[in-house]
Amino acid sequence: MTTIDEGRLMEFMGRAVADLSAAISVELMTIGDKLGLYKAMAGEGPMTSTQVAERTDTSERYVREWLNNQVAGGYILYDPATGTYELPAEHAFALADENSPVFLGGAFDLMAACWDSEDRILNAFRTGEGVGWHEHHPRLFAGTERFFRPGYKANLTAAWIPSLEGVEQKLEDGASVADVGCGHGASAIIMAEAYPNSRFVGFDYHDASIDTARKRAVEAGVADRVQFDVASAKEYAGNDYDLVCFFDCLHDMGDPVGAAAHARQALAPDGTILLVEPYANDSVEENINPVRRMFYGASTLLCTPASLSQEVGAALGAQAGEEQLRQIFTDAGYRSFRRATETPFNLVLEAKP
Repeated sequence: MTTIDEGRLMEFMGRAVADLSAAISVELMTIGDKLGLYKAMAGEGPMTSTQVAERTDTSERYVREWLNNQVAGGYILYDPATGTYELPAEHAFALADENSPVFLGGAFDLMAACWDSEDRILNAFRTGEGVGWHEHHPRLFAGTERFFRPGYKANLTAAWIPSLEGVEQKLEDGASVADVGCGHGASAIIMAEAYPNSRFVGFDYHDASIDTARKRAVEAGVADRVQFDVASAKEYAGNDYDLVCFFDCLHDMGDPVGAAAHARQALAPDGTILLVEPYANDSVEENINPVRRMFYGASTLLCTPASLSQEVGAALGAQAGEEQLRQIFTDAGYRSFRRATETPFNLVLEAKP
């Protein structure tokens, strides 16, 4: 019989229980986000459960149990002397401020969308087939926008574009830009707001996302310089773009080499590729930490199935690393490829034909 090390077993059980606790709490975080519970507590100091419920027009008994879960997880503070709950300012910055670069609301929707697709993913494991992006619950598309937009808002025009060789000046003067795999259009709209002399076209194969992107452009007041069209990464029109962008999407594509090759044909002779991908080192042993664990999880449930649902089915995955990404652009005929900058969550890469 196998000898069980009791200490090692208890250590593992503690880790597993912590994961189960986090998993069930994600649903409660989603509820707190959608009901405005976090927003109601932000900046208000200590509050009773009754005050939180009244402010959000919800049931006090449900709110009290929700609050206690949040206290147990360290998200909300509890004062037993007064029976009050408080959302610290630092936590509110991540949980209640949708303009914060670390806002987490979209991540909760992404997690919920993964659960909604469980039967499809189980089948994919058994058959090796893919699951297309469009086959997931619609909350995935909205969650993706809410998850990525704050980071793009904080970094895209302030740090990423300035890190590219000569691109910012082109955009200020007036350039032509393609945003491939644009989803709901957050990245294109952010650029259009910052560079009014330039023109932007967002492309995505998912027609429902393109419909939403067009509405977002009108709401943002940039529809005069941004358009959105339904097209795949190897079929979109244009052959004189100064900048072609791939924001957190190349690894989802069935044929990333083909997408990079099409982008090279679409670029002006002195054009630039901006590639933003989830941060990853080049080996599994270098990616053993909570952030990479999250990315591997999303890759298993969303990114790899998306790629396998398309032609070629390269299944690059969301933790490909810089060297694999470099090889893709080398195979597609690019002469230069470099890391322009980075964040704790993103690799920001520049390629030139």
